[in-house]
Amino acid sequence: MNRRDFLVRSAQFAASASAALALGTTAALARTPQDPLFRISLAQWSLNKRLFGRGGAAKLDNLDFAKTAKSYGIEAVEYVNQFFKDKAKDEKYLAEMKKRAEDEGVKSLLIMCDGEGALGDADEKKRTTAVENHYKWIEAAKFLGCHSIRVNAQSSGEYDDQVKRAADGLRRLSEFGEKHGLNVIVENHGGLSSNGAWLAQVMKTVDHPRCGTLPDFGNFRVSKDEMYDRYKGVTELMPYAKAVSAKSHDFNDKDEEVHTDYRKMLKIVLDGATAEWVKTGKYIGIEYEGGKVSEEEGIKLTKALLEKVRGEMTKA
Repeated sequence: MNRRDFLVRSAQFAASASAALALGTTAALARTPQDPLFRISLAQWSLNKRLFGRGGAAKLDNLDFAKTAKSYGIEAVEYVNQFFKDKAKDEKYLAEMKKRAEDEGVKSLLIMCDGEGALGDADEKKRTTAVENHYKWIEAAKFLGCHSIRVNAQSSGEYDDQVKRAADGLRRLSEFGEKHGLNVIVENHGGLSSNGAWLAQVMKTVDHPRCGTLPDFGNFRVSKDEMYDRYKGVTELMPYAKAVSAKSHDFNDKDEEVHTDYRKMLKIVLDGATAEWVKTGKYIGIEYEGGKVSEEEGIKLTKALLEKVRGEMTKA
């Protein structure tokens, strides 16, 4: 091939790729074993009973989480700060976490952070404290090689007031994250954060490239009396997504999740795939929270379902 032909073909390829991305469909995503439609990671909460030592489950040490994930054939993990709450600034401990993950060939993606205060607190001083409480987790995530921390957009008051307060806290934290090359991503996690339209509005108000969402398939209970449509919610949150969480609870006799239509949901995810989600690896994290089968079995069932639907979509 001469230089002219090479340049022409390169331009044609680039144009085709740009067109596919513009369509926002699965056509924009690769479909090879080396670069599948999406990859699968494991959220640490899936093993919370073992990690907490509850319900008679064999105790699992946080340091062995990466090894356990690898035993399921999963090579990327999402940590939860609750399982090493006092270790955020313990560099020796973090170094051991990092070493064990690397020894297993497991990639560390993010830290899910809870219990550090409301980033949308109505009290400005408490909101500032909550923002600053998260700094150590951004630094820990950076040390571990993660791309993000997952936070909550907890607030109080009227709808619009909560937008402004949550956006203020998230913006300030995202500015700190930017200094470390880390993202701050928000999960639909109760209250108005489980209202997809509200959280999308918060993202627009924050308007920071380091701030995004982590759409969860199942966390759409706004209150005791209000349940938000999960498919609508994920559709609204995907434009800002930098990670995705495949929530699972119960399975039928065909090993299908009974609360979420995974085919419908994964199509929404892939149709709404953003460059930012692709950039972080196209991971969908298993987060099993059921109680009818063991944590181990729930993880395996969720993984098998994700793989099954991915295979179907790849052939389509």
